[in-house]
Amino acid sequence: MSLPSLTREGLGVGRFGANAPVPSRTDPPPPPPCQEGGEVQLDPPFAPPPAPRYTRPMDIRRIDDRISVSPQITADDVATLKAQGFTTIVNNRPDGEDSGQPDGDSIAAAAEAAGLTYHAIPITHAGFSHPQIDAMTAVLADAPGAVLAYCRSGTRSCNLWALASAKQGEASDTLVAKGQAAGYDLSGMRPTLDALAGK
Repeated sequence: MSLPSLTREGLGVGRFGANAPVPSRTDPPPPPPCQEGGEVQLDPPFAPPPAPRYTRPMDIRRIDDRISVSPQITADDVATLKAQGFTTIVNNRPDGEDSGQPDGDSIAAAAEAAGLTYHAIPITHAGFSHPQIDAMTAVLADAPGAVLAYCRSGTRSCNLWALASAKQGEASDTLVAKGQAAGYDLSGMRPTLDALAGK
């Protein structure tokens, strides 16, 4: 069975009509439709989609009566933290680590509006320093109630709490056990904790 000829005659009465010319590959595209008055209708300008909203739920992990730690929180979480009895928020995460990460200023403003105290003690991946440990010690000593410290996953906050507590003389075994109960493994820090405690 042979295919029909693809000449103008072979197309017959198709969508081009019986005697309509067949467009060649070099024919220019048809002009865009015009509105009344001769204005060309253009597609609306492209608008990029809005940035995704940070919606990770809170995961508060209690270490002891003084402090709990958490992964990243948002300004919208501050009212819930106040309702749960927290009086102080400590931010251990530098701004700009992740795309869409809530900035510290927005959480500080929400804390101030809610009557909570806010402290920023950012810990980079370079590690911990004595000034950072001392700053955390001061926050824990001065806080009028429960403290919520947060970072990306809660690990840096837990580690900083342990270092500050060890420097105040709390036993390493106790600190490691508290961290483990909250889901954080502090066993690798035991030599540092012992050194800070003067053992």
